[in-house]
This record gives sequence, C-alpha cells and structure tokens, in this order.
Amino acid sequence: MQSRPDARPDPSPAAHERVYRGLRTRIMYGEIPPGEALTLRGIGKQYGVSMTPARESVRRLVAEGALTLSASGRVSTPEISNDRIEELAALRALLEVELASRALPRAHIALIDRLQTINATISEVVERHDAVGYIRTNLEFHRTLYLRAQAPAMLAMAETVWLQLGPTMRKLYGRLNRKEGPHFHRLIIAALKAGDEPGLRLAVRSDVTQGLRMLAN
Repeated sequence: MQSRPDARPDPSPAAHERVYRGLRTRIMYGEIPPGEALTLRGIGKQYGVSMTPARESVRRLVAEGALTLSASGRVSTPEISNDRIEELAALRALLEVELASRALPRAHIALIDRLQTINATISEVVERHDAVGYIRTNLEFHRTLYLRAQAPAMLAMAETVWLQLGPTMRKLYGRLNRKEGPHFHRLIIAALKAGDEPGLRLAVRSDVTQGLRMLAN
C-alpha cells in the first residue's frame, strides 16, 4: 500500500529517541539523585513531547535498570542496596579490566596524551566541587581508553552498569569529598606508557571498585 504524497513521517520515534538519550545521559552522569520520582507528565513537559514518547523512554530505561517501576506505577531512579553495589562493582572489575587489557596493544601516544588531558580536566572539575562534571569526565576517561579495545558489545555492557550506578555515584562523590583527581588514573596512564599489562589491570580494578566499596561499608 502506497502512502499519500502529502503523508509525513510519524515524529514519535525521533521524539522517543531524543527523550531516551536525554534522560539516559542525565541518569548516567548523576544529574538525578537516587530515589527521585519522575512523572510522564514532567518528562513530557521537560522535553516538549507527548505522553507516548515519554512512556516509551521510561519503559526502555526501566528495562536497562536505570529506572525502577513500583507495583503502584511510581517511576524513580534506583536506591541501590549494599549487595547491589558489591555486585555492580564486581561487574565493573570484570568488564573494565578486560577492556583495558584489550586496549593496551593500541594505546599509542595520541591516546595517552588524550587521557592526560581528560585527567587534567577532572582535577579542575574536582576543584570546583562539580559532582556531575566529575562523573561525566571520569566516564569520558574510561570510555576513551575502552574504545581502543574494539569490543563494542563489552563496552555496551559496561555502559549499562555505569547507567545503573549514575545516581549512586553522585551520592558517593558527596561522601568522598574529593580534593584531587583519581589517584588510580595516574597509575593507569603510567601502565599504558610502560606497556605493563599486570599493572594496568590492577590499576583499573582498583579504580573502578575502591570508591563503590567505600560506599557499601
């Protein structure tokens, strides 16, 4: 069946993707605190869309573990238990250590220079006490390294873990009261420069688990 010449594409798929990406980014970077309720009406108003793309975006994020849906229909960012924090920290250690190891053979000087630049930005963000900026640049540091692993399925899994942890990472930042950039990032860069795979694996494992486990204690 042919469409009418004046038929226009349904805008809802594009609207849904825009809302989904926008909400996903906000959650991953800790812009929304843990346990905060969201409404379809509020999401629709924020992004200038109808209830349908707002509902579809929420459904997708619930499936990814970025949002929770209660029996009463309340949608919120998750408040993660200590056991869940331990589980997600273990997943980060498994996935990200392997990604870093696979990236090492392709860790040329341009990558190392880029990581050093990002790390300097992290230090500037810490001085401003910008929690969201810290989470964003910290994840940029890790993503930049892991892209060199050329393992897109594994990186997608790691990003799903980051997404589930976003609000909790915001809470963790406040508890740590950081005054300088992550110590283990410097060890990661040093290991990359030296081609030291055992040192790299240890530095990444320590970096991605230490803070989370402090939050669980």
